[in-house]
Amino acid sequence: MSENLLEKISSQTMKRRTFLKWTGAVAAPAVLGGATVANKLVPSPAAAEGTAESVKVVPTCGTLNCGGKCLIKAHVKDGTITRLSTDDDPRDKNADSLKFPQIRACVRGRGYRRHVYHPDRIKTPLRRTGKRGEGKFKEISWEEAIKEIASESTRIKEKYGPASRYGIYATGQTGQIGSGDTLIQRLLACDGGFLGRYSNYSSGQHGAATPYTFGVGSASSSLDTLVDSKLIVLNGFNPAETIFGHFNVYLRLAKKAGAKIYIIDPRNTDTAVGLADDWFPIKPTTDNALIAGMAHVMFSENLQDQAFLDQYCIGHDEEHMPEGVPAGESYKSYIMGVTDGVEKTPEWAAKVTGLPAHKIKQLAREVASTKPMAWIQGNGINRHMNGEQLSRGGSLVAALTGNIGVKGGWAGPGAAGIAKYVAFPSIENPTGLSIPCFRFTDAIADGENMGTAEGVKGLEEGQTLPSNIKMIFNIAGNALINQHSDINKTIELISDESQVEFIVTTDLYMTPSAKYSDIILPTCTFFEQSDFVPPWSYGQHIIMSQKVIEPLFDSKTEYEWMTELARELGVEQQFTEGRTQDDWVKWIINETRKEQPDFPTYEQLKKTGIHKYDFEPVIAFEAQIKDLKNNPFETSSGKIELFSKDLWDMDNPEEIPAIPKHVLLEEGAEATTKGKYPLQLIGWHSKRRTHSSYDTSDWMEEVEGNIMWMNPIDADERDIKEGDLVKVFNDRGALKMPVKVTSRILPGVMAIPQGGWFTPDKDGIDTRGSINVLTTHKATALGHCNPQHTNLAQAEKA
Repeated sequence: MSENLLEKISSQTMKRRTFLKWTGAVAAPAVLGGATVANKLVPSPAAAEGTAESVKVVPTCGTLNCGGKCLIKAHVKDGTITRLSTDDDPRDKNADSLKFPQIRACVRGRGYRRHVYHPDRIKTPLRRTGKRGEGKFKEISWEEAIKEIASESTRIKEKYGPASRYGIYATGQTGQIGSGDTLIQRLLACDGGFLGRYSNYSSGQHGAATPYTFGVGSASSSLDTLVDSKLIVLNGFNPAETIFGHFNVYLRLAKKAGAKIYIIDPRNTDTAVGLADDWFPIKPTTDNALIAGMAHVMFSENLQDQAFLDQYCIGHDEEHMPEGVPAGESYKSYIMGVTDGVEKTPEWAAKVTGLPAHKIKQLAREVASTKPMAWIQGNGINRHMNGEQLSRGGSLVAALTGNIGVKGGWAGPGAAGIAKYVAFPSIENPTGLSIPCFRFTDAIADGENMGTAEGVKGLEEGQTLPSNIKMIFNIAGNALINQHSDINKTIELISDESQVEFIVTTDLYMTPSAKYSDIILPTCTFFEQSDFVPPWSYGQHIIMSQKVIEPLFDSKTEYEWMTELARELGVEQQFTEGRTQDDWVKWIINETRKEQPDFPTYEQLKKTGIHKYDFEPVIAFEAQIKDLKNNPFETSSGKIELFSKDLWDMDNPEEIPAIPKHVLLEEGAEATTKGKYPLQLIGWHSKRRTHSSYDTSDWMEEVEGNIMWMNPIDADERDIKEGDLVKVFNDRGALKMPVKVTSRILPGVMAIPQGGWFTPDKDGIDTRGSINVLTTHKATALGHCNPQHTNLAQAEKA
């Protein structure tokens, strides 16, 4: 790209068609939830790209936190990406390959070019000049930035101890070596240590809960086994929009093979519209009440798989309980009203969930009588205040119906991982301390009083953290402000320079989080660096993300500038081990080939970009079900624990029950505060963003605007019409955004697509629909996790 053209792109806000004309952008139409996007993102004329001889096609991969990790083919002419194409694997020419499906880009992937060539990219290092959050910065050199970061990091380490330094949860780059989140922890480990973290915002509750049922965190089969399912129930799961590990490919194949697909969700999602045979709308947080009503039908009509329960489970009835628990505490006793005097009939469940009793009975009978049946817990249920219990509830359904350890059945959330590789090596953190990632604001305000009860790992009972968080590295992330809960409260905390004394951010754009930084560094897109990119843990492929173009402006890769910082701190050799970023990509491939001789070489991956594994189906717990005596579950009982003695011993039955039952929540469906804030508010992952990435993209705005959903009944009560600007508020804050009035959402529920960039007006009211203005800082009880789908709010015409 010429200097003149680059200057124009970087300094002007262009109309989309002008930009397309200048840079030859292209994105093919995509099918989204059964509806084809209007032909607004269309191929440029062939002449705009150049002749075949002048264009080089380079396979690469997006490294943002999207589960698909799709193959992207960049068409490059004279150092400029002229257009993008995607996977065209001939092994899947009929779109029915179980092992080698085409890993094709969705509409977001096809819009990557706007991401790299957007005129609003940060172009040079910046230092804050005004108050934190004012957005006032001045340009500085890389040398100045590195020296200041090194000086502040050393000062804070020496004054407060190494555990005062924290790398915040960040997923803007998720490759093996290019992930700055991984790299900053490696660098700080070389320099004496840091406060680590564990869990995540998306599936933390699943990870915390599943071991209490199965003894391990991984409890699901490989995606190809869905083709053997006769009934698939997606519980709070919307893969058509989230592109969740290419689940859609296998759901389509399962449907083609005759499977029914049911959706349980407050929204009639794009997945439901495109794939489902039936939609079962229920109120948020009430999934376990639905399951209880279904269990009552099963127990009353003797539909449960009693032989499976008696042989493989504990806690389902009074005859199969752990020692030391009083009578009347089994799951069946809870369902039949022995425990609390309330029978969990379908009629009881209907009042709680909003789903008619006859639909609960229908679902119960079909789930119990159709085998194999896959009940799949999505991350939608996981982000609730009771997400751990909802996660356990889905596994309970699988046990009640005997659908564990069989092909086409399903045991727990997610799917089995197929991709095997040697990972980029980490360096042990000398402090040995880590906190739940969602509780970083607690560690800023009161870390010195946080101990094991608050989820801190690495402490003895009675000990607390040695320091509050005093320095934050926010590396390609937006959770410092935008993606964390209660934005107004978080801003108040982050703005106080006596709390966090220094904040470093790297990013492509001036995000809401970047505005609250002391130093901002311009980073690179995946097109501008090499990396090795596995999909989310259940992926069936690996992609080498090749460098396609030279870094734009004055940007550096995370590895490049951290190497400079390591040199300034005197730990360069330990940090790099003498390798460049590309050397590490080769190292991973070579080390992987030592264990897998048929794994492609570096040169082969440069040509193909992708390796798809030839694998045998993985059936979760098949060994245990075939031979429990020699392959017990890794629980204390050696069985599937529908009643957990470990949870019972925590002695917190209202928040952490020993069985997966319906619990009352402060902002749940039955909350007593509903007089003031009568509507439940949930978020969803829209097709136009990956978390908060692409919110700046005008192309993605054409795909889908930032619009709240509301049922016509609720809208009529408030004199709200389609397209009106609506104010949504609670005690934590307020936002304004346009509304879609639709029967595709349950009455009493509002839904806002998560990830909109916090954009307050002069009164502090958000104007971009940033849902975390309204969400709570309070973490979940068991896993100390993200509760951002459990909220009460009110709405009125703005």
